[in-house]
Amino acid sequence: MKIVYAGSPDISARVLTDLNSLINSGNESHGSEEFEICAVLTNPPSAKGRHHDLIPTPVGEAAEILGIPVFAPEHLDAEARKFIEILKPDILVCFAYGKIFGPKFMAMFPKGGINLHPSLLPKYRGCAPAQAAILNMDTESGISIQRIAQEMDCGDILFQEKVPLDKDETAETFLNKAASRGASMLMSVLRKIAFGKETAVPQDSSKATYCTMLKKEDGNLCWKENTDVLYAKIRAFSPWPGAFTYTDGKMLKILEASPVSVEADDSIVPGTFFAADKKNGLLVKTGDGVLSVKTLQLQSKKAMNWSDFLNGNRNFIGTCCSEVCQTEQA
Repeated sequence: MKIVYAGSPDISARVLTDLNSLINSGNESHGSEEFEICAVLTNPPSAKGRHHDLIPTPVGEAAEILGIPVFAPEHLDAEARKFIEILKPDILVCFAYGKIFGPKFMAMFPKGGINLHPSLLPKYRGCAPAQAAILNMDTESGISIQRIAQEMDCGDILFQEKVPLDKDETAETFLNKAASRGASMLMSVLRKIAFGKETAVPQDSSKATYCTMLKKEDGNLCWKENTDVLYAKIRAFSPWPGAFTYTDGKMLKILEASPVSVEADDSIVPGTFFAADKKNGLLVKTGDGVLSVKTLQLQSKKAMNWSDFLNGNRNFIGTCCSEVCQTEQA
């Protein structure tokens, strides 16, 4: 079975590497080539750094290391289809690619396509399911493998596994769990498809919920909100777009924080960093309580723990941060 793997970010690169390893070990144990990743489909390289060097996606880099041909088209047009068609693939495997597969593209795969999605579908269809689960303070989410269909994330479920979410879960830690399980789940489904033994369960679209694409401004914290809401945002937006606020015309990223049972005077304006102590770090007033900030990063500076940050910003206690950059507002 010839596989085209589609993906772009770090977590997808991990799944690609693990899946390739499982395929190679399986082929060796069976004394034949049962499966082969014949090509990788990923987003085009992006310009980064001072010199705007073109850097391939993490999936592209991983594929080059593994010796797998990489195809990174801007659009999945007729030219892109010609490249894939030459390979005569059997199935498409996707995790976090970022483009829609049209009917002409999918027609090149006799066994269709499967997609790994980090939610318990039909809940959280869309491109930010991990973040949605944390923002909504769910106690569990999951990993689904579905058939690729023309309507987003509505394909039949081939495999599904629940994943508990603890109170300190971030989008990054949850996606890492999905990545660590993803390859073995995909391998199991691929083997069933190869022997025609897969079980496809249609989704109940009446129970579907949706999540939207994240924007940079989503990470802008409104300190008047409740502590639990702010804590959920800080965790959901880690690592991107990141939770942030403004002070003295500069962005201040809040990288690590947690609710704390500390009394704060009602007269303190939300967003004020009013105290610091060895046990709780920097204390900031919220709409209904206090957050303890342990790690933060001032614009153009390195990320620091709270004590190192205070050493370099000795007059910071008493600072009131806001959603608006004061210099821009002026």
